Amino acid sequence: MRKIAHFPYPRPHRTTLYKEPRGGASRPERRKDRSGTGARRIYAPNARRYNRANDKQTETDGMIREFHQIDLSGRNSFGVGQQAARLAEFETEEDLRTIFSGGVPERWAVLSGGNNILFTRDYDGLLLTPVARQITPLGEEGDTVRVRADAGVEWDDLVEWAVERGLWGIENLSLIPGKAGAAPVQNIGAYGCEAKDVIERVHMFCTDNRSAMVIDAGHCCFGYRESIFKHELRGRVIITAVDIRLSRTPRPRLGYGDVEREVEARGGVTLRNIREAICAIRRAKLPDPKVTGNAGSFFKNPVVDECVARQLQAQWPDMPVYPAAGCAGRVKLAAGWLIDKAGLKGYKRGRVGVHERQALVLVNLGGATGGEVIDFAHTVQMRVHEKFGIEIDTEVNIF
Repeated sequence: MRKIAHFPYPRPHRTTLYKEPRGGASRPERRKDRSGTGARRIYAPNARRYNRANDKQTETDGMIREFHQIDLSGRNSFGVGQQAARLAEFETEEDLRTIFSGGVPERWAVLSGGNNILFTRDYDGLLLTPVARQITPLGEEGDTVRVRADAGVEWDDLVEWAVERGLWGIENLSLIPGKAGAAPVQNIGAYGCEAKDVIERVHMFCTDNRSAMVIDAGHCCFGYRESIFKHELRGRVIITAVDIRLSRTPRPRLGYGDVEREVEARGGVTLRNIREAICAIRRAKLPDPKVTGNAGSFFKNPVVDECVARQLQAQWPDMPVYPAAGCAGRVKLAAGWLIDKAGLKGYKRGRVGVHERQALVLVNLGGATGGEVIDFAHTVQMRVHEKFGIEIDTEVNIF
């Protein structure tokens, strides 16, 4: 692949992060580096890149930063210390055209926030990290507000942005870790809501012809933690931005778990109270990856035939069952409940364990390898199957 060196044209400036465009060119701004070194760089065309002490880095013009033999421990929420042969941070579709100008590498993948991934070995290909973080209002029609979020926007920052402006639709998805560009891939969801409920279209770069493309939500094949990006388009496209549809009309959804009780405790149904209630619930149940390495929910909730669920409920009447959207005659079981009743909540083995407050979450107790986590996960799956005859699949992407 041709070495990234100089662009034959200048990069356009972009507007200030998380603010609506004010018109005209924005001033170059100083941005904190996301690689964990604490260094800073100038966000402007032709900025010269700093030298890292531990990782070999190619100096380039424009917005691409390229690293070689880079430690990934600070780029995945499990804190697993694998290396990547090459990693490139990109801002724009033009950056991607430059990266792929010499052809498509044999192995490549997108590494966004690293919040739903587990590395089990060193990655010998190219990892691509989106770092553009602009949120842009696209317009209003009636009570509907359309918004575009760059792939590098922190998802929870997007939720806070919407709540600050009184826009309904994603408040139940508060505090989900990761980037906006990963939301459609996984069809992230929580507390009765999913990303597919608000996504209108997804902007992407196609590696086959090095061109920008847009796909409407209706063609994204969204399902429970599923999308076309995990199947037909896997390894063929890179998401660059997501358009979502929000509303100025209050549309609270409180019928899941303890949400209604927590909202009432804060004074009643408001957009801010719903967000704060869900954040409080998540913080009470889920470990902070900055403190304890984890990837959030490690397992998917299994979807089974209604007759299977009835048989299980006859033996365990307190077993929770939920509707499975789009699956006639099938229902969704709570994997966390199954793991708990299999006697594994809080279970530890070596440097890996099941979180003591949320059995869906596996935690790195310190220094665990990806292989150790996988072996432990297999034990959890086996114990659940032995007790209930139900298979639980992993939600985390495993490399």
